[in-house]
Amino acid sequence: RSNLHFIRACNDVVLDGSSERTGVKNALVRMGNRTDVRIVSMSIGTPFYSSVLYDGVVYANNKGKMLFAAAGTSFSWTSWWGVIYPAAHGECIAVTGVNESSATCDVCHDGSQVDFTVPMERNSNVDRNTLSLAGSGNNPSYVGGSSSATAMAAGVAALVWSARPTLTRSQVYTAIRNTSQYYPSLNSSRGYGNINAAAAVSAALTY
Repeated sequence: RSNLHFIRACNDVVLDGSSERTGVKNALVRMGNRTDVRIVSMSIGTPFYSSVLYDGVVYANNKGKMLFAAAGTSFSWTSWWGVIYPAAHGECIAVTGVNESSATCDVCHDGSQVDFTVPMERNSNVDRNTLSLAGSGNNPSYVGGSSSATAMAAGVAALVWSARPTLTRSQVYTAIRNTSQYYPSLNSSRGYGNINAAAAVSAALTY
């Protein structure tokens, strides 16, 4: 019961060009102006603050959109870097990936700005990630990192909202937060931990 609207706003997931940051801002403005859009999922980012990018985040947030953003994904030797932008902004819901034991995934960033996590990596094999569509042919592939975790978290939010379409953005967030792994505690680097889709839907139906 959810519709998808796609905008390609940048060349790749790393927003290292001014035109890419402007493109994302323009996309956020466009999404903000669409009354049929409630959730925005961004598996993109930069480690450096951008006022242009932030302008887009603020605009879409002020239009009532629920903004999900990836905490960051790097090679294992640079994954120590904290949460990237736009996920680091308070207007965004920052998501990262964890393994089966709830440890941050091999290439994922974490930090105090993270709100939620999604399991997407096996303990025994860091290359065993989330099942994905094939890049070509018919054999499915695997994809990991905070990007896939963010997309799944946004999907859960859409599921929760579809169960009770009259909820506000704040109520949807509360239903997800209050049924997450660590709630009411807050982990210092992984937020409220793993999202529980079924429990969040059940919580939404009580409103």
